[in-house]
Amino acid sequence: MPASTLPGLPTESVLPAPVLVVEDEPVLQHRLRRVLMDLGYAADALQFAATLADARACLASMPIALALIDLALPDGNGQALIAQLRADDPGLGILVVSAWSSEEAILGALRAGATGYVLKERDDFEVMLSIRSVLRGGAPIDPFIARRILELLPGQPTQADPAARATSLDEALTDRELQILGLVADGLSNREIAEQLSLSRYTIESHVKRIYRKLAVSSRVNAVREARTRGVL
Repeated sequence: MPASTLPGLPTESVLPAPVLVVEDEPVLQHRLRRVLMDLGYAADALQFAATLADARACLASMPIALALIDLALPDGNGQALIAQLRADDPGLGILVVSAWSSEEAILGALRAGATGYVLKERDDFEVMLSIRSVLRGGAPIDPFIARRILELLPGQPTQADPAARATSLDEALTDRELQILGLVADGLSNREIAEQLSLSRYTIESHVKRIYRKLAVSSRVNAVREARTRGVL
């Protein structure tokens, strides 16, 4: 059964369009295009922007009905665009699709007006479910992010607890991730790490993103700092 005919999802003829996808990586643009078309969208209903400037130019030329937004863009943080979209249309569905999983990034995007937040590392089906939830009027939150938010509630164990942090890290980082994190701490680039470990650059990038998520950081410097704080490096 086509995804667009599943119960509770608008049929192709009434899917809200156009959809603005703000993502600078061509591979991820292609991935989101495929997911949206699997949901029933026609190719000409999708608008892609690689920068905040491109997105604003698109918005100046046409209204949009749904937005998928990355936060790490070449000319700035997607939070500013989310705030602009929310101010222009309080009912607009805005789903963040990002590799960032830090508390600052998550809460900043939600406070700016994002409807939902899903991590890029999720598979296509999970991303599709998040988009479907937004189309139904829901507010999907990635399970990892939901746990982070719960940690902020009074009485919940937090990552600030050294014992909890150590336990969490022991459970989270694999031997390979620890190895790569050590090389990151030595100042090696992803390409240099790939050459040293005889792996592809894309594999290293994937590991680094997982390390970011597990440490709840958004940069190499912060990853090393957090790992040292936890006594791993």
